[in-house]
Amino acid sequence: MVRKTSSGFFRSTPDTELPYRVARGYDRLNTTHFSYSSSSSSFPRFEDQKPIKKEFDPSLYTLPYVNFMTDNPTIFHAVDALTKRLEKHGYKYLSERSLWDIKPGGKYYTKRNDSSFIAFNVGKEYKPGNGVAIVAGHVDALTAKLKPVSKVPNKAGYIQLGVAPYAGGMNTTWWDRDLGIGGRVLIKTSSGKVETKLVNLGWPIARIPTLAPHFGAAAVGPFNKETQMVPIIGIDNSDLYPEQSKSLGTESKIKPGTFAATQPPKLVDTICKSIGIQDYSDIVSWELELFDIMPAQLGGLDHEFIFAGRIDDKLCCFAAVEALIASENNESTGIIKMVGCFDDEEIGSYLRQGARSNFMDSTISRIVEATNHETLGPNLKGQVLANSFLVSSDVIHAVNPNFLNAYLENHSPRLNVGIAVSADPNGNMTTDSVSTALLKRVAEKCGSILQVFQIRNDSRSGGTIGPMTSSALGCRAIDCGIPQLSMHSIRATTGSLDPGLGVKLYKGFFDYYEEVDKEFE
Repeated sequence: MVRKTSSGFFRSTPDTELPYRVARGYDRLNTTHFSYSSSSSSFPRFEDQKPIKKEFDPSLYTLPYVNFMTDNPTIFHAVDALTKRLEKHGYKYLSERSLWDIKPGGKYYTKRNDSSFIAFNVGKEYKPGNGVAIVAGHVDALTAKLKPVSKVPNKAGYIQLGVAPYAGGMNTTWWDRDLGIGGRVLIKTSSGKVETKLVNLGWPIARIPTLAPHFGAAAVGPFNKETQMVPIIGIDNSDLYPEQSKSLGTESKIKPGTFAATQPPKLVDTICKSIGIQDYSDIVSWELELFDIMPAQLGGLDHEFIFAGRIDDKLCCFAAVEALIASENNESTGIIKMVGCFDDEEIGSYLRQGARSNFMDSTISRIVEATNHETLGPNLKGQVLANSFLVSSDVIHAVNPNFLNAYLENHSPRLNVGIAVSADPNGNMTTDSVSTALLKRVAEKCGSILQVFQIRNDSRSGGTIGPMTSSALGCRAIDCGIPQLSMHSIRATTGSLDPGLGVKLYKGFFDYYEEVDKEFE
């Protein structure tokens, strides 16, 4: 059954056969998924899942995904939550700065910059030269990041914040939104070491106000992001009362020449109070960003939608991690199962934590070396990669009923149906006939439906990490992803079943890749 809580949201109880009416008619196969405590008065939390064995029900991943999106608005929060989830299921952290000890049957993950991670488990029957089944995507999203010096002069009684758009952030969908702030803060401890703390104030602190249409041409645009989209974060009318002495307040606690002196004093004070910092000089630096504070939530008459910010592409990363966890240890025991979640895809993936870096190649090289002490070298690694397969997973444009003329006929993915394979003859996607045939066989075995997407000839194709990663590794690859509406908007839409349908296919890939790959030798 579906039960409404005091907050107006919905949750399902463990004995629910199908929590959402939209789930009617979907085929469900035997697999591992999750149940939740019925004693809780709120949504089941992302970390409170208990595995049970029953028929696959994609709707059981709906509420965990909704909560994951609400609780983890920045890339640093998302990576922290996903890696903690992995740790809870037996994955051991391997620092890139240390030698790795890897054993068949082991579960591991490594991080870079706290904004990218790669998780993998080694099959208990893994042999030198066997392949890697990889699902990889990006966990960054369009946003607005604070400038190195975010303190700007007050104007007309407003305290404002200096921010810069990340990728396509601060587009027109950002006007008049309740914007929260969060990210990571680097703190110097009493021992002299620098540690990182995550911060999320939990309430809106900023807004980019529009100009009413009555002002005529000035309200029409185009608008200058540097001068006309500066967020307001407070009010300071002290310039109207010059006869009153200005209270030093927070500013008296900020020492000249420190990092805190380059930031708005009230923001420094608020951030420090939220993470328990007494001496503002202890802040070495920070990476903070603005985001739509509105929680992710279910929508539609039958709760068939999920409305959320930053769906692109925390959606596919969530599904990939859940699939890796759900894949049984007795399935595909002779291979390595791997998930990669990268930063910086929205700006080209060029940085050290991006998919274009050596992160995945280095990780696979170290695995090959650590599991094969007697036969090292490029010959063995080349064999491993030739036996491997990459599923490049990024969200796909779901069909928009108001703009059907923008879509190619028979290439218009729908919500709550299944993952869509994305093709492009000009190399923006890595999909080809062999990789499509292989994934179709996986879909047949796990009972998933594959859709297909390709852009019209008179439109511009986007890109993914697929081409850059597969060309660097030399392994076979396909681009596919979960459909969503309103891509690159501050808030987007996916289907309430789509997170679970993503888990279903990716889990099927991990479970059946070893078996299916033998058909393509």
